[in-house]
Amino acid sequence: MKRRTKIIATLGPITWDEESIKKLIEAGTNVFRLNFSHGTHDEFTEVIHRVRKISAELRVPICLLQDLQGPKIRVGEIINGRATLVSGEKFTLTIESLIGNENVVSVSDPDIIQFANSEGRILLDDGSIELKVIDTTDQEIRTRIVIGGELKSNKGINLPGMKLKPKSLTEKDISDLEFGLMHGVDVIALSFVHTSQDIENLRQEITRIKPELASIPIVAKLERPEALENLEAIINSANGVMVARGDLGIEMSPEAVPIAQKKIINVANRRAKIVITATQMLESMINNPRPTRAESTDVANAIFDGTDTVMLSGETAVGKYPVRSVETMHKIICQAEEHLGEWGHWDGQLLSKEAGLISPHEDVHDDALSITQAAKELAHARNVTAIAVFTQSGRTATLMSKARPRVPILAFTPIEETYKRLALLWGVTPFSVPFAHTVEEMLTRVEDTILSSEKLQPGQQIVLISGFPVGSMCPPNYALLHTIRRRSRPTN
Repeated sequence: MKRRTKIIATLGPITWDEESIKKLIEAGTNVFRLNFSHGTHDEFTEVIHRVRKISAELRVPICLLQDLQGPKIRVGEIINGRATLVSGEKFTLTIESLIGNENVVSVSDPDIIQFANSEGRILLDDGSIELKVIDTTDQEIRTRIVIGGELKSNKGINLPGMKLKPKSLTEKDISDLEFGLMHGVDVIALSFVHTSQDIENLRQEITRIKPELASIPIVAKLERPEALENLEAIINSANGVMVARGDLGIEMSPEAVPIAQKKIINVANRRAKIVITATQMLESMINNPRPTRAESTDVANAIFDGTDTVMLSGETAVGKYPVRSVETMHKIICQAEEHLGEWGHWDGQLLSKEAGLISPHEDVHDDALSITQAAKELAHARNVTAIAVFTQSGRTATLMSKARPRVPILAFTPIEETYKRLALLWGVTPFSVPFAHTVEEMLTRVEDTILSSEKLQPGQQIVLISGFPVGSMCPPNYALLHTIRRRSRPTN
């Protein structure tokens, strides 16, 4: 059986070239993350072109995920790109624009000063460096270095326990969003979501910039405790969530993160929303050719929890072993999926009144949920080979994916944008096919594709689900048990 959990690889300086992109796809990457906290528009223009070119050459659908930086507070530029901070020494954060060193660094948001409490903590670079606040002025935060280390330019700043209230979209985010929409990204990830209003604000900006993309999927990155307080409302507004354990593990106690991860995955799955588990999954492979045993267990546990997708960050963006990291992730997932029946926690039972994905503003159709659940039961009862889904928006494929059938899901769509987005869905193999106007035409499309690419044989059975009339934008309302006929294979 093919691997069903999807892999996201973050592209970075070491993997922006064509050869690296090709190798990452061949190793099993389904989605490329474009991290707009780093890189220029010119660089991303070239990267997007390369991904699309190689994806077409390999005939492998690839989804592009644009990750907006969000209102994360960061240090500024440092001389030579890095400085060593020594424990016990004094260190200053300033709102003055300057090139930093081992004694002082600028910050991206001047409002940080009003939130810095005397004797409070400030963490840099995902918590690897810890500062203790001594005092503040109108321009500076003066600190003492508690835990030192190497600080690089543009690394993040966290003030644990501080109730910051930044804008959900910065000017940079809006500029990057315009760029992404104009260059054909497939999914947008919004950083540091606090409430569902943040999702609505982003949706309004997308509609303003490019109305025809108003329904593009939005993934809410859950990185602050406030997001957990508003979890259900955020999940209902977004198309998916990312369990961003890096910042989440800094803003709340590390021991609370595993419980938060399980809760987020469960709530999102019940509402048929995409789940991405991210950050430090194979972190040691940035510098080492093999992961730790704990990392392998972490990836497997995310699979057992019911995540749709697992994400590599620094491992493929700046690490020494990017391709090997994807290959390793693939092996761990395959091994875990062999034991889903024993250890998997997600049972595929959705909450019907909240179900529905690709556009969260659509009316809810319980018929769609009922049909996908019925298709799953029929597939299991008749021991069919696969479930075939005809979809235009991708919503039916999402519901089928969330039902977690034991057989492969083959998703057929005539919409190019949907074809690429389907690469993000658990258990779904996307196919781009022409529009079908009749049931017979639809069956022909399915059979021709299956016989030529999926190694299915005449006489095997599939369950086909679609909307009727065929070709209409209606939710699925019928399931058909179909025996593959013996027919001539397509010539092209």
